[in-house]
Amino acid sequence: RIFVLGIGFFTLCFLMTSLGGQFSAKRLGDSPFTIRTEVMGALESRGVLRRMSDMLEMLMKKMDILARLENSTDFHKGDEARFPLDRFQPAAGLMERIQAIAQNVSDIAIKVDQILRNSLLNGKVVEGRRDQCEVPRDPKYPDCAGKVEWMRARWTSDPCYAFFGVDGTECSFLIYLSEVEWFCPPLPWRNQTAALPSPPPLPRVQAAFQSDLAHLLELIGTGKESLSFMKKRIRHLAQQWLRAARRLEQKLKGRQRDQKHILIHIGFLTEESGDVFSPRVLKGGPLGEMVQWADILATLFLLGHSLRVTVSLKELQSHLGVPPGRGNCPLTSPLPFDLIYTDYHGLQQMKQHMGLSFKKYRCRVRVIDTFGTEPAYNHEEYATLRGYRTNWGYWNLQPTQFMTMFPHTPDNSFMGFVSEELNKTERQFIKSNKVSSMAVVYGKEASIWKGKEKFLAILNKYMEIHGTVYYETQRPPEVPAFVKNHGLLPQHEFQQLLRKAKLFIGFGFPYEGPAPLEAIANGCVFLQARFNPPHSSLNHEFFRGKPTSREASLAGGERVSSQHPYAEDFIGKPHVWTVDYNNSEEFEAAIKTIMRTQVDPYLPYEYTCEGMLERIHAYIQYQDFCTTSSPPLPPKAKSPAMQSPPSPLALSPNATHLVWSPSASQDPHAWPPVDSLQVWVSETRHSCTETCRRRGLVCEPTFFRFLNKKEVFLQLSIACDSTEYEMNHLYPAVAENVHECYLQKEPLLFSCAGYNTKYRRLCPCRDYRKGQVALCRDCL
Repeated sequence: RIFVLGIGFFTLCFLMTSLGGQFSAKRLGDSPFTIRTEVMGALESRGVLRRMSDMLEMLMKKMDILARLENSTDFHKGDEARFPLDRFQPAAGLMERIQAIAQNVSDIAIKVDQILRNSLLNGKVVEGRRDQCEVPRDPKYPDCAGKVEWMRARWTSDPCYAFFGVDGTECSFLIYLSEVEWFCPPLPWRNQTAALPSPPPLPRVQAAFQSDLAHLLELIGTGKESLSFMKKRIRHLAQQWLRAARRLEQKLKGRQRDQKHILIHIGFLTEESGDVFSPRVLKGGPLGEMVQWADILATLFLLGHSLRVTVSLKELQSHLGVPPGRGNCPLTSPLPFDLIYTDYHGLQQMKQHMGLSFKKYRCRVRVIDTFGTEPAYNHEEYATLRGYRTNWGYWNLQPTQFMTMFPHTPDNSFMGFVSEELNKTERQFIKSNKVSSMAVVYGKEASIWKGKEKFLAILNKYMEIHGTVYYETQRPPEVPAFVKNHGLLPQHEFQQLLRKAKLFIGFGFPYEGPAPLEAIANGCVFLQARFNPPHSSLNHEFFRGKPTSREASLAGGERVSSQHPYAEDFIGKPHVWTVDYNNSEEFEAAIKTIMRTQVDPYLPYEYTCEGMLERIHAYIQYQDFCTTSSPPLPPKAKSPAMQSPPSPLALSPNATHLVWSPSASQDPHAWPPVDSLQVWVSETRHSCTETCRRRGLVCEPTFFRFLNKKEVFLQLSIACDSTEYEMNHLYPAVAENVHECYLQKEPLLFSCAGYNTKYRRLCPCRDYRKGQVALCRDCL
């Protein structure tokens, strides 16, 4: 009996599934977004309904026979008769349901027959059109035929095409390619309503500085240790953030600021990317990325912008309006966000699911990129041809769309993070309570300590050594016995430890984290190793695959790299000491000197809450990668009567470089302002980054377009026997020994980074605000 019931039930499921397969949701009518359900295949649908009705009738007869047989058998079982009767109640109920289904199927069959007759009569004209479409030959749409051919072969490869109404007919291909995508002209027989004049855009809501961070904490959400860490950090720094926001509000003096709709998608926290950070939050893993993201969230919120925060792929798809499928189709509606802040993982997820819309909207993306992406690695064709292709680059974005933790290269925008500021009372307390013989080691993982016994032994002669290495109770960390290990400390307790210590010492890893700045801000001296040779992708596994060729802080000249280049280059002695750890005498001498040196707590302005608010405000207000004017392209042949417009550059009074001519008009779209521009010629062994730095300036890649002209060589008295336009991240440049000049053919390759002994480069430099290297003096 159970077997027969099972067969009957699965037969019923199979028939219902078969019937459902005859119904197809299609998008017809005037718009691909209007859904109408149409029953396809009259004969097939009628046949299925008839077979289903017959089988249900047969199933009921067998059930009836089975019931009679069961009753007759149970009659002879005496007192046990009630048990089979109880057991048979579900079968009786099932038979009642089958009878009801059979009646419904009979009713449906009649209605389907009526619908099919009507639809066949009413749809003849439309079906004729849908089957008789021809691919238009329009020179304005040269890719149409090829796209139709692709659709014929691959339209079933992604369900998103069916979502937009594609059903395998020529006309459905053309409707999709003309109304959803833009490769074919509109079909003349479609109801193309006359374009009504679009209403004037609604006035933008003005951004107002926020004073309550509670709503931000709600937006961040729960469920991950990483999110809990970020929320704790925001709460801890809340008062500093609020004070800084009030100061910046006063500085801007009521300046109008449009409120931006911003999506923050933290891709490395999604399950699809592995979310490797959340499990390590409580185990001493690298937290620099989460520190930075917490500060980015606080900055954008306090500046008064409308935020959405996602840490899952499903939320991302929902916010973007991604159609169902595998990501080959455009978004279902215009992107509702002015800006999207994400990381490399999120960038990959967006490209995978946005289809053609990714190319359309990528100018709105800002990529939080810890180590930076140089132009040579960003340009896909160039990176592939010249061997710069890595796991992370080749996105063809504007290089300044990448935002770094430290100002590694001016090719990218410096996002940064914040360190805790001290008031006067706290600064005085720290100075009076420093223990000159106390050192804290930079590194929460036991692996960092391996092979450092020699340095630790020398340090132990003069100072008491403290560590914050994570360990589990059953397995203590492998650190020397003379080290006082506190285990993994909460941020507040770690700060208290730094306020007592005299020295914060790094053993080469992690690279460029936030901890050294926190230590210096708490009155510590930071001692770090000098790398010789510099660490890079050529000799160190950590840098392999990263889209940068910089050898940590190697910028040319006599400099070599170190664990924390920013601390070495922008802070330096007495707060930062960089020594050769392989030289025991130099290392020991540095420790003795540091113990005698008095330093005050120091924090660069750009790493304060106000500094970060100021910087991000300027980026949001002035950086526009969607409407940025294009650099001049290679000139075409001109008639003798045609003359080039006068150069806006002029020779400086001392004739060493070019400046923006006072008589030249200002470019209203240029940011930074063009009057901050200076054009210098590099030495053969110097990058433009180093060339500008040696003159107390910063290389500004957005200015390359003003000096990528042959006339600029003439103004600088550089003789050019020939001038060529080529793709090379070192151009514009001159090969002096052969008098050959080169101009940049590809704007995305304008780069402050890199040098070649063959060339002297033309370098665009600008001034900068004290303590705020990302902004020029008049950039705010």
